[in-house]
Amino acid sequence: MAMRADDLIDRRRLRRKLTFWRVAALGIVAVGLAAAAAWTMRDGLGGLAADHIAKVRIEGTITEDDELLERLEKIRKEPAVKGVILAVDSPGGTTAGGEAIFDAVRLLAAEKPVVAQVGTLAASAGYMIASATDHIVARKSSIIGSIGVLVQFPDVTGLMEKVGIKLEEVKSSPLKAEPSPFNATTEPERAMLRAMILDSYDWFKGLVAERRPLSAAEVALLADGSVFTGRQALKNKLVDELGGESAAIGWLETKGVDAELKVIEWKQRDDSSLFPLPQAVATLARLLGLPEDSATILHELGAERLFLDGLVSVWHP
Repeated sequence: MAMRADDLIDRRRLRRKLTFWRVAALGIVAVGLAAAAAWTMRDGLGGLAADHIAKVRIEGTITEDDELLERLEKIRKEPAVKGVILAVDSPGGTTAGGEAIFDAVRLLAAEKPVVAQVGTLAASAGYMIASATDHIVARKSSIIGSIGVLVQFPDVTGLMEKVGIKLEEVKSSPLKAEPSPFNATTEPERAMLRAMILDSYDWFKGLVAERRPLSAAEVALLADGSVFTGRQALKNKLVDELGGESAAIGWLETKGVDAELKVIEWKQRDDSSLFPLPQAVATLARLLGLPEDSATILHELGAERLFLDGLVSVWHP
């Protein structure tokens, strides 16, 4: 009986040790996968991906987005990227932000075929960016246009009077720090803003005339702030084709891109963690042709338990 008790104790010890080393091995595998995937994430897809079509989403309010500009530059340098789809769904944003992305897209288009695929909306700076591509595809009911520039500022003088607040100021010249929400706008101030806006407006119209098969006079007629459906935009030559992603891929095929290539979305880098295990595993999964859902991958590995300021070009519905 004593021998049986000793044997039982030894077996339990052995089982605990075996369980420990199994968990340790699983942890090492997970860390190795994360490290390998993180390494590939350092520069686009690390040059390890098969040939593919890159997809980049331009969504929401547009600002000067350093991460997006860096991503577009990595796509430009990535030899595995044979064509690019810009999925645009934006009401616009800052004029300077649109300009920065426009310039980045033009650099990209100089080396790889780039097509814009408009979803619900490509207005103002959103349309500016779409026009930087060499072909624009839109849905029949997409909203296109709103070519123009504006500046907005509040007037709280009435509120100040009601609550009994008065602003005192001393400044070097009448137009310094104007217009201000704390006093009524004067005509010289409006003239200053108008000149600034019209200069950027002329520049915006020039971009459209340069990028679209339209004369300066035709652009001037369309650039009154109006928005158009995709069907109207096609008639007005603001877009080239109606359709979705398949139409965008079809155009890339005319530029020598294999239509059978996989479309891989280049997503925004997540810097919220110094050790982004889920993102790293998802990237590695993509490279290996596995499902991209990081939670699914972790489950498969059994490791889920381990661990607007300034000038703006924007459309307001």
